[in-house]
Amino acid sequence: MPRAKASPPDDRGDLLTADRTALRPLAERMRPRTLEEMVGQRRLVSPESALRKSIEAGSVHSMVLWGPPGCGKTTLALLLAHYADADFRSVSAVLSGLPEVRQVLAEAGHRFAEGRRTVLFVDEVHRFNKAQQDAFLPHIERGTIVFVGATTENPSFELNSALLSRCRVHVLEAVSADDIEVALQQALDDEERGLGGRGLRIEQDQLHLIAVAADGDVRRGLTLLEIAAELAGEGGTVTDAVLEQVLADRTRRFDKGGEQFYDQISALHKSVRSSNPDAALYWFARMLDGGCDPIYLARRMTRMAVEDIGLADPRALQMAIDAWDTYERLGSPEGDLALAQLVLYLASTAKSNAAYRAFGAAKRDVSEYGTQDVPMHLRNAPTKLMKELGYSKGYQYDHDNEGGVALDQTGFPDAMGERVYYQPVARGMELKLKEKLEALRRARADRRDPRTDDS
Repeated sequence: MPRAKASPPDDRGDLLTADRTALRPLAERMRPRTLEEMVGQRRLVSPESALRKSIEAGSVHSMVLWGPPGCGKTTLALLLAHYADADFRSVSAVLSGLPEVRQVLAEAGHRFAEGRRTVLFVDEVHRFNKAQQDAFLPHIERGTIVFVGATTENPSFELNSALLSRCRVHVLEAVSADDIEVALQQALDDEERGLGGRGLRIEQDQLHLIAVAADGDVRRGLTLLEIAAELAGEGGTVTDAVLEQVLADRTRRFDKGGEQFYDQISALHKSVRSSNPDAALYWFARMLDGGCDPIYLARRMTRMAVEDIGLADPRALQMAIDAWDTYERLGSPEGDLALAQLVLYLASTAKSNAAYRAFGAAKRDVSEYGTQDVPMHLRNAPTKLMKELGYSKGYQYDHDNEGGVALDQTGFPDAMGERVYYQPVARGMELKLKEKLEALRRARADRRDPRTDDS
């Protein structure tokens, strides 16, 4: 059974009780008061999960809650304080500076001295810099606070290691449309906090459309439902026309500078590399829908053309440049189709990263061997003095040799010997290059070492 509720220490404590004012948004009024009322996050707060057992026992630990907007991070922090019979305080990394943080920590220290715990919730904790994050460390170590940080960004990249070492990271997931629909139905049925006393009429399929439009965000779903209720009026009906107004111009989750951005461009790139044009087109459409700059996508796809397709299909690079140029001429939405065609072509054509790997190998040799002298026969000799010093001596003009190649002429610094970087794949146009280069390399090896003829 849950522990007895603590008396609300301030207005924030009312978030866990039935608030008498109707001025608060529906999403705030319907915030779960117990773990049983939470929707989604079954893995994390199922009855048999370690975290739930810990929370219900009032045995809480400092943690970082990582998940998308509207998945329950703030609610879980509130419930943590509720079940632990602790004071709840919150600061926002967007609105709060170090002086306010220090004041909250000092107050928590006084309560700790009186034998009372404080759950300190830090929203958008990744926006605090290293110095601000470090301010929490001694208080977490002494137990002055139970630190609960919330972030939509990967903690491994955004939080310093000292803070992470003192906290357990819990990953929250976007809430499914079915679970959001449950939350919407709860709001419709609840006469105390929700819309139950308004006589609102809404079809189940309309409720499902709202849940889908919420895109994993419970708060967003409840906000959309509240707007629909306001448009329908007291005792009114949510018509299709009303719902169309409510759901107009909605977009999917997409943070132009955050992890979701990089996850989605990664998915697009890997789908192209895997020759899956349908998946690649989906991720391309997702990023456009979320507001990604099409020029950024054009630039990234040009990179794909040279990194993952390369000489298996040299036309891909020119197509990428042409699509980029077409978009700059036409703009959206007309130019989007040129980029979509490019996505399909890049994903469908032959792939090779042989040039990419060859360039990397050459750069490693440059780093390892340092500044090697250019062999004398390869040096330029524009003056008489340079010719007298042996510059260009022994150079064989390839066009004067049989087959147009001086097979016994080296092209590398003497200390390195001949190297092989480029290994064409047996796909696309590189298949022909592979056959030609292998024959040429064998001929060069034979010319340098005649004994190979007898092998």
